[in-house]
Amino acid sequence: MTTRDQRIIQRIRELFATPQDSIPLHAPLFTGNERRYVLDAIESTFVSSVGAYVGRLEKMIAEFVGARFAIATVNGTSALHIALHLMGVRGGDLVITQPTTFVATGNAIAYCGATPLLLDVDMDSMGLSPEALEEYLNRYCRQSDGRCVHEPTGRRVSACVPVHTFGHPCRIDAIASLCREWGVALVEDAAESLGSLYKGSHVGLFGDLGILSFNGNKIITGGGGGAILSNSEDLAAGAKHLTTTAKRPHPYEYIHDDVGYNYRMPNLNAALACGQVERLDEFVRNKRDLAREYQAFFETEPDVHFMLEPRESRSNYWLNSILLPDKASRDAFLEKSNAVGVMTRPVWQLLHRQPMFAHCTSGPLVNSEELERRLVSLPSSVRGL
Repeated sequence: MTTRDQRIIQRIRELFATPQDSIPLHAPLFTGNERRYVLDAIESTFVSSVGAYVGRLEKMIAEFVGARFAIATVNGTSALHIALHLMGVRGGDLVITQPTTFVATGNAIAYCGATPLLLDVDMDSMGLSPEALEEYLNRYCRQSDGRCVHEPTGRRVSACVPVHTFGHPCRIDAIASLCREWGVALVEDAAESLGSLYKGSHVGLFGDLGILSFNGNKIITGGGGGAILSNSEDLAAGAKHLTTTAKRPHPYEYIHDDVGYNYRMPNLNAALACGQVERLDEFVRNKRDLAREYQAFFETEPDVHFMLEPRESRSNYWLNSILLPDKASRDAFLEKSNAVGVMTRPVWQLLHRQPMFAHCTSGPLVNSEELERRLVSLPSSVRGL
């Protein structure tokens, strides 16, 4: 282990006041009303997909982000699947996204029978690059009857899914402008970015639809869960209908008018998440304080670059990350830090390196590959509340 690696590991232990025990990458914190709300849900006997906490969570999330509607789902992947379905993504389509993402982004596209089309990211945000998007559209696509057509294959490009990676907003306004110009639906994957702002507005609200995740490793959790964000009453109603098995309201009959999905969030999960949302502002402040302490430390390490929030953004710093000099340095640090109980992780293996997405078309991926070689995510849990 290099002296530099030892200094980093020691500083992480100091920041988390954990001199010897293991330090997780991102652990949930339950010190508010979570237990009370979950017990209340149990005592109500409404523990599954019907119960007051589901509606309460939807209202809390909508108010927090500034959306007209939030529709709770069982997880973020299901939220993304339904959002793409509502945007008309169908079998044979291409959906533009980035290779620097969790596999769920690609999976949700595949659930619609579509194929990811992978474009490069910006180095600062780690999210989809507007320049890469514009260049690819101009070079390989054409507009026909209000549709975007991929000329090499003749397939429709029906949607674009940028990811606000690790809580850092991408330049979503420029991406939204390009999508409008080309007639491409925009669905924001804000799974990691609850509490993140771009130019003063919450991410997930710049496109046609946005999605969130409440998985156990996110800034808040219901043990699971996700949400679809919308400012459209019609899209919100469609999302609610499809995620609740497309069942028409009736006091006792089971009438379903479409192929729906059992993507309903259980009331128990919603109860837990409600207790978390109450403390979300505290969590964001706490994580931003941690990021500032990491930033100050890494200013003394000249060969390590700390990933700061992009310009005109406020990041929730879901995962704090660094760039090490090269892949060998990255691999050595990952091995040594995890061996001593300090959990660190590389960025995900790029989407097209997964066997089920190896066939995907892509543009040049210079920045994505650089991040794959050099990036390490550090422990980023909320501390001391």
